Amino acid sequence: MIIQTISMKSVTAEGMGTLSVFEAGRDVPFDIKRIYYIHGAPAGVQRGGHAHKALRQVLWCPYGSILIRLDDGVEKTEVLLDDPARGLIVEHYMWREMIWQQADSVLCVAADSYYDADDYIRDYDVFKRLVKSGGTEA
Repeated sequence: MIIQTISMKSVTAEGMGTLSVFEAGRDVPFDIKRIYYIHGAPAGVQRGGHAHKALRQVLWCPYGSILIRLDDGVEKTEVLLDDPARGLIVEHYMWREMIWQQADSVLCVAADSYYDADDYIRDYDVFKRLVKSGGTEA
């Protein structure tokens, strides 16, 4: 499994904080069509539990700490997002679970497509079959 992270360009102004930025087509290997974020979750909450057929995303945590569990159908790994200047690229056909390590952590997501309910794979057994068959419904 290849895990791709990005380091955001960061500029600190003494006493005024840090600005961090990434750009589609430069830092992220796709155009961005949708941005959303999840906030207000207590520590220990688990979200996700799905994969996408086509959607590609970059995830980052501008505040707090969130553990991302990834599964490509063959290998599993974990990535801790706890640095606001670090992002994680999540490709299609990648099962993901996000676990809040700290209350009120914020998970931001930039996606390459608009919302499409039909793109979701919400059943792990179906996901495994699709990975095994190369993405074709059997």
